[in-house]
Amino acid sequence: MIINVMGFWEFFLLLLIAGICGSIGQTIAGYSRGGCIVSIVVGFIGALLGSWLSEQLGLPELFSVQIGGSEFPIIWAIIGSVIFVTVVGLLTRHKD
Repeated sequence: MIINVMGFWEFFLLLLIAGICGSIGQTIAGYSRGGCIVSIVVGFIGALLGSWLSEQLGLPELFSVQIGGSEFPIIWAIIGSVIFVTVVGLLTRHKD
């Protein structure tokens, strides 16, 4: 079993990219809650959801970045973030 050890700057870059993807997803969905930490979490959840969705549909990896031996799917993270934020927004909207 190979374990990739990620350095500080690689980890920081991964968090930065996840945050950007999450904030783009929140902007496209039109529903934003929280700040940087929420955007990073949304970016990671979007990457998981988007990668799973692309596997299920048999779609190719469109654009991914390799950081510290790991790949982060940029386009699928944004698409997954939009889906995730839309669902969360629909479930948590308050009726006025």
